[in-house]
Amino acid sequence: MKALLAALFAVMIGLTFAGSTYAAEEKKMDAPAAAPAAPAAAPAAGGEMMKKEEKKAEKKEKKAKKAKKEEKKEEKKEEKK
Repeated sequence: MKALLAALFAVMIGLTFAGSTYAAEEKKMDAPAAAPAAPAAAPAAGGEMMKKEEKKAEKKEKKAKKAKKEEKKEEKKEEKK
């Protein structure tokens, strides 16, 4: 029984190690092929991406507000009739 448990324990440890190694390799494969030449450029590029995402979010908010205003206008028109 002890031998069986020891074998199962060894297999579980081996699978854990193999799984973590495989996951690390997958992350390397998902990384972009060309790394930026200058390390200082990375934060600037990240900052630009954040600005673009923030602008997109702001546009969505403005569209949502505009749509609400349009709905309120339509409701007021219907109430007047």
